[in-house]
Amino acid sequence: MTVIDHRLHGHCVACGPENPSGLRLKFEKQSDGSVKAAAFCVKDLSGYDGLLHGGVAALMLDSAMTNCLFSAGITALTAEMNVKYRAPVQIGRAVILRASVKADHDPLFTVSSELRQDGRQKVSAEAKFMRTVG
Repeated sequence: MTVIDHRLHGHCVACGPENPSGLRLKFEKQSDGSVKAAAFCVKDLSGYDGLLHGGVAALMLDSAMTNCLFSAGITALTAEMNVKYRAPVQIGRAVILRASVKADHDPLFTVSSELRQDGRQKVSAEAKFMRTVG
C-alpha cells in the first residue's frame, strides 16, 4: 500500500496536508487499485447535533474518488456526482472511506465510493470525472 502524492492539491480542504483547517484525509492505494482512508468525525463537522453534516460526508466521498484516480496517475475533475444517504453518521466515531474505478472511458471515468461506520455502509456515491489537460 502506498500513500497518495498530494503535490497538485496541497491546500485541498479534504485531503491537503498544507491546509490547517482541512480534514487532512490520508488515502492509501490498495492492492486491488482502490483507495482507503480512516477518519474521525469530530464535533466541528456536525450538521444536526451528534450527526455528521451531509455535505461533509459528500466531500469525503468526492475526495476518496479523486484520490482513487490520482493513485492511478489520473488528474480529473468531478463532472457529476450522485450521493445516497442510507443512515446517519454519528459524531465522535471513526469512519472508513473507500473508492474504486468502475469504468475507464478516458477522458471520462466512473468511480464509486462508500463511507462505513461500525461496519455498516452509511453513505455511498458514484461520480463521473473528466480528465484534465496539462
